[in-house]
Amino acid sequence: MPKDAAVEEFAGLVCALKARDGRSYEALGRRLSVSASTLHRYCSGATVPEEFAVVDRLALLCGADEEERRALEAAWTEADRARRRAASPTPVPALSATPEPGPGPAPDAPAPDPPAADPPAADPSAPDPPAPEAPRARPRRGAPAPLLVAAAVALVVLALAAILLGHPTRTASAPAPASTAPGRTAAPLPFTWSIGSQLWEGGCGHTYLVDRAPRAVAPPPVAADSGAWAGTHGAVHGGEALVRITLQGRSPSDAVILHALHVRVVDRAAPLPWNAYRMDNGCGGAVTPRHFAVDLDRPRPLARPVDGLDASGAEVRKIPAVSFPYKVTSSDPEELLVSARTAGCDCRWYLELEWSAGGRTGTVRITDGGKPFRTSGTKGRPAYVHDSAEGRWITDSDSGQTG
Repeated sequence: MPKDAAVEEFAGLVCALKARDGRSYEALGRRLSVSASTLHRYCSGATVPEEFAVVDRLALLCGADEEERRALEAAWTEADRARRRAASPTPVPALSATPEPGPGPAPDAPAPDPPAADPPAADPSAPDPPAPEAPRARPRRGAPAPLLVAAAVALVVLALAAILLGHPTRTASAPAPASTAPGRTAAPLPFTWSIGSQLWEGGCGHTYLVDRAPRAVAPPPVAADSGAWAGTHGAVHGGEALVRITLQGRSPSDAVILHALHVRVVDRAAPLPWNAYRMDNGCGGAVTPRHFAVDLDRPRPLARPVDGLDASGAEVRKIPAVSFPYKVTSSDPEELLVSARTAGCDCRWYLELEWSAGGRTGTVRITDGGKPFRTSGTKGRPAYVHDSAEGRWITDSDSGQTG
């Protein structure tokens, strides 16, 4: 299938950034917490990232200015639309049925005219009735229309005036809830944050729990389309959930200090009795990024910093973990990767991030679009992998996989 022009344009911009930077796919992938192969797919146009945040981080790493980043975001938006259209095309045949109403309703449309023909019934009194009937028919259709329109406009103007005059502060601070609601201050946050909650280990390995039989489950998607696939199937992260938090200050000089990351489990239940579907038969990434490990089975889970590993070279190199505090500005963003695991519960949880800046302090609640993250254990559940040759899901024993 030929690539969409919007996808090709976006891929060209990403490839140009990578070429300008000069670093290898592995080196840039380590900074972005994606695999080298995933980054290569972005550059070739084989995949469009599901979120712009990863592309924006690449732009910052490669020294792109504000104008280039805006152009890149516009190109990503068009490419993402093209990706979504390709994933769920609209049925064109259904649109072709629209001409049918043409021939049928066309004669029906004049149907209102026959009632207008009723006045001839009054023709027996030809001189008198026609004159009164004409004024009555017109006021019914014509006179109320301008009055109603004028009244509607007046009501709208009055409503807008009431809103603008009665609640000026709400209008001015309308954007604030999106960023300040998680915190404890009324003023806008001095930084922005975004998350990626459908990440796969190494860009290819992940397990989902789905309450469907194998025949009712679609083949594994590419990692960039994992969110749509999981949403369609009502899937829950199985065993582990990876959450990436991207933070960036609003000022180039006034730094925001990030002090601590807390884990809050809001609900624990028995692991879901669903089938486990593995997105890959097993894949090994050259880079294991540093991250924060969370054991959801503990009574009070903590976000513990863990070293990463870089096996892309001749020797395995350790990527030292970095503990809090962190510092972010508009030109120096930061990324936190959280790995939350469980074996014995269906856990719903969220994160709280403590921060301070310019004499202010606060706590931001990190959630999955306003809802808690969800991770469930997979022990004892039937596990399936996808046989691409046969085009169906098979069990681990059929595939020769273990564990």
